[in-house]
Amino acid sequence: MDFRLAPEIDDYRRRVRAFVGEHILPLEADPASYDGHENIAPALLAPLQERSKAEGLWALQIPKARGGQGLSVVGMAACYEEMGRSIFGPIVFNCAAPDDGNMMVLEKVATEAQKERWLQPIVDGRVRSAFAMTEPSPGAGSDPAGMMRTQAERRGDRWVVNGHKWFITGAGVAQHFILVARTSDDSRKGLTAFLFDRDQPGWEILRRIPIMGPEEHGGHCELRFDGLEIPDENRLMEVGDGLKLTQIRLGTARLTHCMRWLGMAERALEIAGDYIRDRNSFGAKLQDHEGVQWMLGEAAMAIEVGRLLTMKAAWKLDRGERARKEVSMAKIQVADTLQKAVDTAIQLCGARGYSKDTPLEWMYRYARQARLVDGASEVHKMVLARTYMGEGRDFWIWS
Repeated sequence: MDFRLAPEIDDYRRRVRAFVGEHILPLEADPASYDGHENIAPALLAPLQERSKAEGLWALQIPKARGGQGLSVVGMAACYEEMGRSIFGPIVFNCAAPDDGNMMVLEKVATEAQKERWLQPIVDGRVRSAFAMTEPSPGAGSDPAGMMRTQAERRGDRWVVNGHKWFITGAGVAQHFILVARTSDDSRKGLTAFLFDRDQPGWEILRRIPIMGPEEHGGHCELRFDGLEIPDENRLMEVGDGLKLTQIRLGTARLTHCMRWLGMAERALEIAGDYIRDRNSFGAKLQDHEGVQWMLGEAAMAIEVGRLLTMKAAWKLDRGERARKEVSMAKIQVADTLQKAVDTAIQLCGARGYSKDTPLEWMYRYARQARLVDGASEVHKMVLARTYMGEGRDFWIWS
C-alpha cells in the first residue's frame, strides 16, 4: 500500500496550509473578527474568499469546467484537513457545509439547465444554500423514508408543498434550497427532491433555533411550508428518487465533515503542545510529565486512526463504491476523536484552555454536535452491525 499523496494533490495541500497559516489563523485572536453568531465576520470573509479564488484554491471539490479545482475525494481529504485547522477555514475556500454537500450532489444528479440555474451561483459564491430534510417529531430524522411528513402534491405541472422542517443548517442566509418531501406512500420510492428559491411565496422561517453554539453561517432554522408551489422542472431526479438523492449526498458529505474535524482536532493538540512545551510544573516542563505524555499520545493516536479510516473511505468513493460501512466507521471515530482531542487540550492548558484566550472553548462547544449531525453515532453503529451480520468474515475483506 502506498500512502503517499500524488504530487498535484500535495501541492494543493501545501498551498492550503500556507494560506490558512498566513491569512486566516491570525484573525481568530481578535474579537472583532467574529459576527454575532461566533463565526467569521462577513466584512473579513469576502476579501479572503476573493484571495482564495485568485490563488486557485476555490471550490476544490467542483470540476474545473465549472470554476472549481476538480480534486478527487482523496485530494479533498488531504486539503480539507488543512483548512479545518482554522475555525474560519472551510468557508473561505467554499468548502463548508451545507454548500459543500449541496454542490457535490447537484453536480452529480442535476440536469444541465438545473446546474446553470441552481448550482453555478453557489459555486461562484454569489449565493448560499440549504438542504431541507429533517423534521420535528414525529417527522423525519435518521429514518426519512419511514417518517417523512412534509407533503408535495402534484397539480398539473407544479407541486404544492405543505409541512414543517427544523434544524435546517444555513437556512437563515440561504437563497437556494434542496427540499425533500413525501410524494407517495411507497416505502422506498415515496420521497422526491425539489429545488426552490428563497424569494418564492408559500413558506417561512419560523425561527433561528438557539444552540449551544457556535453556529454555522445562517444558523439552524425551523421552516414551515404552506402552499409553496414548485414547477416540475425544478424537481431533482425522478419522482420517488428523493431517498436515493439523500443517500448520494450524505455519503460524501458525512466524510467531508470528518476531513474538516480532523484538522480541528490536530489544531487543538497543537495549541496544547505549545503550552506544555513552555509551562513549568513541579520542577519540570509539563511535556516531560509521564501523565501528560499519556494524554497527548492517546489523543494523537486517535486522530491518526481517524485519518486512516477517512482516507480509506475516500479512496473507495473515488473507485465508485458506496463505502457505506467505511464512511460510518470514519464518522463514529472522528466525531469521538474531535471531542477527545479538544477536551484533552483544555485539560492540558488548564484555566487558559477553558477561557476565551484560545479557541479551545469554541471548539469544545462545536465538537459536541459531531456525534449528532448527519446521523447520530448510534445509527452508524447500527449500520455497521447490520453490515457485519450480512457479510460475516467478508466485513474485513481487503478488496
